[in-house]
Amino acid sequence: MKLATAPVRPLIAVGAGLTAVGAAALLGLPSVMKASQTRLAAAASAPSEGAYWHTRVLTQLTGPHQMGSGANRYWVVEQTLSEIWTARDGKAWIGYRKAGAYPKSAADRKAWRRDGSPAKWTRTADGQVVTLSAEPDKGRVGPIRGNDDKFFLAGQWLTYDEVQRLPADPNALKSWLSEAARVSRVKQNNVDQYIIGALPGLLSQLPAPKNVRAAAYQALLTMPAVRSRGESKDSVGRAGAALSIDHPKAVQKNGLTIKDRTGLIVDTSTMLLLSESRTSTISGKLSLNETRTQTMLEAGWTDTAPAVPALP
Repeated sequence: MKLATAPVRPLIAVGAGLTAVGAAALLGLPSVMKASQTRLAAAASAPSEGAYWHTRVLTQLTGPHQMGSGANRYWVVEQTLSEIWTARDGKAWIGYRKAGAYPKSAADRKAWRRDGSPAKWTRTADGQVVTLSAEPDKGRVGPIRGNDDKFFLAGQWLTYDEVQRLPADPNALKSWLSEAARVSRVKQNNVDQYIIGALPGLLSQLPAPKNVRAAAYQALLTMPAVRSRGESKDSVGRAGAALSIDHPKAVQKNGLTIKDRTGLIVDTSTMLLLSESRTSTISGKLSLNETRTQTMLEAGWTDTAPAVPALP
């Protein structure tokens, strides 16, 4: 397989999300409900063949600004659903749908009720303009333009066959990614972070064989700044192996040191990513206000044609 030798641009940049809300959001209740979990396809149940490599993701974003006013300020969780269908020739489609927002905690729900239980928000508590609603929108679906009919990994465009032939050995896979970093002119002191950033994509976004996904997972465990955190559960209750990734760059703001951490949960029986989260610490203390979690509710082959993401 050969690496691209010309500058490239990413195939997609999506803040995705799945699972939706309806009346539950209007009541200020989390939208990932037990009743809906029965129709969420676990990664392990995905067929091994099909017309499209398909992913379905729920993104839940909190902050960075509170809603409400005065003493009635509260945090709201914004949810989005996204699905991507990619054929073997690299042609791809994306479906996207806002799935509704809801107050984050019991205390937030009380403040929301005191604020008049709004179903829409146009401004934050500190006057920032936003467009948020407790109701899902109609969503949309369409082709992804400009992907050159190939798959994107670590700055390189690959054919489907090249994805299938990626190294199934952790060290060989890291060597391949190191060469990709060199071709992409990544500075030597940033190569490890470049590799760490690329490996999770092999656990969900690309139609890589299971042994390649296993190599990606094992490679992650050998990287600096990556730590094993035992077993954990994702937002829909599925258990997997938890990893954390500490990002080296800290931001200094108002005398405080802000650092980011990524958390992964991996189903080690299928070697597929279950969830990815982003949190921040402020001078060593966890910030609970601005967080992002993406839950991979489906990943695998399907013959179902692209369509607007369905609500649970």
